[in-house]
Amino acid sequence: MAQLAGVFASSHSVMLTCELADWQRGFREFDPKGSYYDDDGEVRTYSEVLAMAPPNAASLVTDTAVAERFAAVHAAMARLKEHIAAAKLDVLVICGDDQAELFRETLMPSIGIYYDKTIRNGVRKELPASEWYKRAQMKRLEEREERLYPIDEVLARYFIEGLAARDFDVAALKGFDAGQYEGHAFSFIHRTYLQDATIPIVPIFLNTFFPPNQPTPSRCLALGGALRALIESFPGKLRVGLIASGGLSHFRAEAQLDQSVIEALRRKDLSFLATLDPKRLQAGSSEIRNWIVLAGAAKDFDFDWISYTPAYRTEALTGTGLAFASWRRQP
Repeated sequence: MAQLAGVFASSHSVMLTCELADWQRGFREFDPKGSYYDDDGEVRTYSEVLAMAPPNAASLVTDTAVAERFAAVHAAMARLKEHIAAAKLDVLVICGDDQAELFRETLMPSIGIYYDKTIRNGVRKELPASEWYKRAQMKRLEEREERLYPIDEVLARYFIEGLAARDFDVAALKGFDAGQYEGHAFSFIHRTYLQDATIPIVPIFLNTFFPPNQPTPSRCLALGGALRALIESFPGKLRVGLIASGGLSHFRAEAQLDQSVIEALRRKDLSFLATLDPKRLQAGSSEIRNWIVLAGAAKDFDFDWISYTPAYRTEALTGTGLAFASWRRQP
């Protein structure tokens, strides 16, 4: 029978495809134009978020401090790539969100699974250096020509049928319309961790981002548990990996929230994770839901290692909680 042979998680923020100069300069111009959520889920202006910042905020975003964090997250990504390769997987299941890349308000499934033979990633467009943010987004795409990455369509269909039998309402996707390609949560994993590998994937879409039908944290836990049961009941000797793509907090880097989630994962405090207030899971912070799916699937796994960096980029402490982790099965 198949087995869960590796459990991983990775942020996929655009910060990870930006240059150091963008961290040190670009975001200081970019972020004041945005809006943010406070701890109560209320929308705040940049000025209001800046007023909430602690007295030592300026010391956290000096060029030296930012450069140290930049180096730390790139070292963590390199380490995670090694761990994924060392797991010798036959397939990697990716749990990620779609941010209006494939789905729109006209149709926004809560959970979706793609089950075609391949999944297409698009090609970068040429952009001037002044378009640094869009250029960073484009690095998730292919350099010269589109690429078709392999899907384990048999396992994907098995998940769809098995989840439906367990009362999950799952959207089933087979193929794209012209001009469509995989979203950032999946292309980042391909480009960063699987670029030199031919490991098939199973893409699982979780609507973390858009009201009104985001799955609750408790539903995410249940989904993880169901996926684990299906993996272990799948006929054939497959080494299956599971990775959460996205998170942690953004676009305010909320270290306290992130650390509470990490500690709950470490302690296997499923009650804490199941009762996380959805008001704290707004905007990019909503991707914490993908990590909660892992908690439901990996109850007998412990952290092998985790890297966490609160990637502050302005004096308002806007930014992203960048986290990378690998779990190991308990002996």
